[in-house]
Amino acid sequence: MPKTSKMFNQINVLRKRYFEAITGKESLLRLISESEVAEQVYNSNAIENSTLTFEETEKILLQIDLDRFITEREIFEAKNLARVVSYIDKRAKELELNVEVILSLHKMLLSNIRDEVAGRFRKEKEFVRVGSHIAPRSEEVIGRLEKMFTEYHSASHENIIKRIAKLHLEFEYTHPFIDGNGRIGRVINNFLLTREGFVPINIKFIDRNKYYDAFSEYDEKGATGIMEEIVGKALTNSYHKRLAYLESKNITTLSDFAKNNKISHSNLINKANRQTIEAFLEKGIWKIGEDTTV
Repeated sequence: MPKTSKMFNQINVLRKRYFEAITGKESLLRLISESEVAEQVYNSNAIENSTLTFEETEKILLQIDLDRFITEREIFEAKNLARVVSYIDKRAKELELNVEVILSLHKMLLSNIRDEVAGRFRKEKEFVRVGSHIAPRSEEVIGRLEKMFTEYHSASHENIIKRIAKLHLEFEYTHPFIDGNGRIGRVINNFLLTREGFVPINIKFIDRNKYYDAFSEYDEKGATGIMEEIVGKALTNSYHKRLAYLESKNITTLSDFAKNNKISHSNLINKANRQTIEAFLEKGIWKIGEDTTV
């Protein structure tokens, strides 16, 4: 059985547990979502070379003074992306994602950063390059995005991992904006996942090299395998975290779990990275329920 199908089958099992566990726990779900905003913002901005640490990102969102000088751009990048993440969490289920919504999200993202390009696609003779990839001409942008949505919806019979991976790769290949393409692409993932009844994912900064490998694979071969693995593991991780809280488990660090159970910590980390145990990353630390079977 292909790797993606195995991941999707695993996710379906976790998803069923998740829906059974959320009854009467709306306030806990809201706390989990709110607590993840800073992590989403930190990781997405870090992938785009922001110098902010997670702690600094959290302080900016809490309006706490920082210990060093931070550029106005980085401050707005954190605040604006947090606004976009929160907006999607609240509105995705009631809004159909289309070109107009994407433009609205982009305007929200780049407001007070690059107002001259916020909320609009690239114009004629505006080109962008990412590594060795030169994005298609601006005249192709809308047509490519409309085709991207058509292919996404027409593939509703396929599993969500494949669909999200392909759409994300195509969006980034098109690179419709002068600035903000990566961050908009990643929030679009969660917009669609939320609409289809899945939990949001957080593509981590620590996976940045593999993430870029996925774009190279798509650019050179038209293949989506690496991105499917990234999306599948991120989705699994997100369910593991929510289930640990929703099922009222005593949560501990993977390091302490290894000591208490006299298990090799490096072996557990390896399994956690592969998501073959119910461990999850939270604020950069691997955690797990104390009574989890490994």
